[in-house]
Amino acid sequence: MSTTDDAVRRAGAHRHGAAAHDHRLPALPDRVDIFDTTLRDGSQQEGLSLTVADKLRVAEQLDHLGVAYIEGGWPGANPKDDEFFARARDELALSTATLVAFGSTRRAGVRAADDEVLGRLVAAGAPVACIVAKAWDRHVEAALRTTLDEAAAMVSDSVRHLRENGLRVFVDAEHFFDGWRHHREFALRVLAAAEEAGAEALVLCDTNGGSLPDQVGEAVADVRRATSAPLGIHCHNDAGCAVANSLVAVEAGVTQVQGCVNGYGERAGNADLSAAIPNLSLKLGIRTLPDRRLERLTSVAHHIAELVNIVPPAQQPYVGASVFAHKGGLHASAVARRTDLYEHVDPELVGNGRRVVVSEMAGRATLAMKADELGLDLDGEVLGRVLDELKHLEHEGYHFEVADGSLELLLRRAGGWAPGYFEVESFRVITDHRDAPPGDGLTTEATVKVHVGQERIVATAEGNGPVNALDAALRRAIEPHFPALRGVRLTDYRVRVLDTGRGTGAVTRVLVDTADDERTWTTIGVSENIIEASWQALHDAVVYALVHAGGSAGDPLGRPPRQRTAP
Repeated sequence: MSTTDDAVRRAGAHRHGAAAHDHRLPALPDRVDIFDTTLRDGSQQEGLSLTVADKLRVAEQLDHLGVAYIEGGWPGANPKDDEFFARARDELALSTATLVAFGSTRRAGVRAADDEVLGRLVAAGAPVACIVAKAWDRHVEAALRTTLDEAAAMVSDSVRHLRENGLRVFVDAEHFFDGWRHHREFALRVLAAAEEAGAEALVLCDTNGGSLPDQVGEAVADVRRATSAPLGIHCHNDAGCAVANSLVAVEAGVTQVQGCVNGYGERAGNADLSAAIPNLSLKLGIRTLPDRRLERLTSVAHHIAELVNIVPPAQQPYVGASVFAHKGGLHASAVARRTDLYEHVDPELVGNGRRVVVSEMAGRATLAMKADELGLDLDGEVLGRVLDELKHLEHEGYHFEVADGSLELLLRRAGGWAPGYFEVESFRVITDHRDAPPGDGLTTEATVKVHVGQERIVATAEGNGPVNALDAALRRAIEPHFPALRGVRLTDYRVRVLDTGRGTGAVTRVLVDTADDERTWTTIGVSENIIEASWQALHDAVVYALVHAGGSAGDPLGRPPRQRTAP
């Protein structure tokens, strides 16, 4: 049994034990089916656009995670969804998930057999159809412009038609909670029509996302008393309660939870399955994924974020990069003794990891943990000096919690290490502006003078800006001595102006992201001169690369100095 499975078992035993002693708590299900709708509802998020290839890759990741159902889209709504279902037949080999096609009930006044939407659901080839039905009388009268009797008939006719064509059917009762509060009898009538026609699951939707947990719990309990059919929950996050509402619904009798990994979706998004899944499993002891799959949650969430090209929030519960990062000195000191003092779950259970973030808020315990993480043996006196220096530098504008590369070099130097790879004598940047023909515009040239061992090297390079030119010149100077730098590349460059009230004399902070085939690191520079700040960050990036490449110039000491101009 894995650590995750054991955690689920213990959480379940605790929760079910509590229920046995409190008759107000209903018995929780042993399992809840996870229904992901990222490819349909999630893709309605502003700024999120998936190609068909993207959709296939997202589906593969969701199957890798182990969700029960993947809603692929709405056949017939657009060419992209049509192509997805056509390609899915041959290109999507699902091992744990079942593909679902989404649609709506038949139109008012149209026979189910003649309805185009239902026909496309049948033709899509997915084994399950999920159809949306209006459960709020106001929508029936204002949007559908038909009677309540016809609306209920539309549900039963559509479910029956799809069932007769061999499909399993789920019904999304749209705006159910608003409808239940406004016209309870009609909302329940829609569910009854779906159940009697053969719907496999009745999904209660908080479509406007404005319901609160007590309202959801009351409504689901009422539905549970009125039907024995399996129930689902589909919540939007407009009031910030989508995950909480989903958990309350499960406690009231729901056995299918719909949502999106990373909480994608229209407006404020759908229930975030990246939080709902571990809450259900680790807090309530309910099995949501196959064995040993919960540990994949963080990697899958981040992989899908890359596919949809949206940077995941660092503070996202369970899977965010910062949610198990400890910055405050007291917190880090406590975590060093017992991790559960400031962590509600073991990060490894969801595939995340613990980090110690060093900043001006750090104490010696924080620095000691970071040094230990890097394999550095620093005593208390050294840590004290580092802490004082760090606080002074951060007061000047440095920000080491986002510059892991520069922080590591700072700690190494504090322990007596000195980078002997190369020494910088000077650097210079010249920018020319040419208006006359041939009208080349701006040209930038950088020259660096460095010493590698006993050799003095002067190198000049052009670039599309001062930073690019400096980077090229430094590499030209030292790459022949350190071939590992050929696989190192600058991936991002960010500038922030500090103390903007000083105008053009303000201090500038530069962050440089660099990567090789194994890792990515960030280095920092701070100065009133943006070129100097950029050079600091570039210099640290190169030194960090050499540290981890084990680089050495290899020139014996005492070799007579000579000057060489790089070609």
